[in-house]
Amino acid sequence: MSVETIEKRSTSRKLAPRYRVLLHNDDYNPMEYVVQVLMTTVPSITQPQAVSIMMEAHQNGLALVITCALEPAEFYCETLKSHGLSSTIEPDE
Repeated sequence: MSVETIEKRSTSRKLAPRYRVLLHNDDYNPMEYVVQVLMTTVPSITQPQAVSIMMEAHQNGLALVITCALEPAEFYCETLKSHGLSSTIEPDE
């Protein structure tokens, strides 16, 4: 009988880079509209979270909507823009 050595491969995975979807304040859209668009664009956002995001953008000029992979981040950003809101994405550091 012979003894074989079985080599185990490393199964470490690289995590996909994450991106921050940012909402910019504007003086054109009503606050209720912004809250509604946030909830319909990002299904995981609740009404209290949407209100908080909207208020942060209103008071500070910018608010974090969600941090996610690039493809959904681009989708959320473009969807917010298509509803007349100002949005950008940036790498999460």
